[in-house]
Amino acid sequence: MVPATHYAKSGDVHIAYQVVGDGPIDLVLVHGWISHLEYQWEDPALARFLNRLASFSRLIVFDKRGTGLSDRVAESALPTLEMRMDDIRAVMDAAGSNRAVIFGISEGGPLSTLFAATYPGRTAALIMYGAYAKWIRTDDYPWGPTREQHEAAFNAYEKHWGTPIGLKTLAPSAANDERVRQWWAQFMRIAASPGAGITLYRMNVEVDIRAILPTIRVPTLILHRRGDRLQPCEGARYMAGQIPGAKFVELPGDDHMLWIGDADLAACRDPRISDGRNSDVGGGPRSRNGPLH
Repeated sequence: MVPATHYAKSGDVHIAYQVVGDGPIDLVLVHGWISHLEYQWEDPALARFLNRLASFSRLIVFDKRGTGLSDRVAESALPTLEMRMDDIRAVMDAAGSNRAVIFGISEGGPLSTLFAATYPGRTAALIMYGAYAKWIRTDDYPWGPTREQHEAAFNAYEKHWGTPIGLKTLAPSAANDERVRQWWAQFMRIAASPGAGITLYRMNVEVDIRAILPTIRVPTLILHRRGDRLQPCEGARYMAGQIPGAKFVELPGDDHMLWIGDADLAACRDPRISDGRNSDVGGGPRSRNGPLH
């Protein structure tokens, strides 16, 4: 069954979210580029991954502003990373969560990092997978595409939106699987229009959280696949070196999509994070005022 979808208000923007499971900790999952709360359950691999997380937590998942079931954003008034980060706070408030583990995937990683730096008291722990600190190559950060390469990608995605474009980079192990190809193509069409998708992509390209990394003071786990073709592993190692006490785990595989390939390695419980007996990283007390299911 597809979980019930609720809405939180973040400023003037409506943010769609779902709550699954009733484990001892709250776990907020922050998706990457585009998402769709209800269609995500149509993919068996993604549904299995989400249910695995919900088996030991109260999983809170949402569509960021601009994608899925949440309100769209205008290209002429792009929100800052701080505005998008505050959507996490709004969703936690609406779901009755005072403190949670924040799990950011891809572009959700820098968003989650900013939240952990801004609200350490509400962040039990920080997890990132396939994430990055910066996404444009410069002399002092050589692990990203050039702006010209991004511009070429903008044009390609706009021209071929709603097709299996990008799978050879995002999920090379499944790029020739017809079921996955059809699901990804429809997922793109449902999650965002071509204009909205490119707008979100442009926002993600401008992210740079390098100055924030040394300020993180919560338990941090960084997961990254060794052969990730979208976000090089070196960028994740850089982040782990900049965040005090961060634990870095290099996973086998080439897929950027977390639920493709051996997702169990990423969904397993980390004793520092999922053991509710540890008062330093457990979920902590939470209000039951908001809709939970």
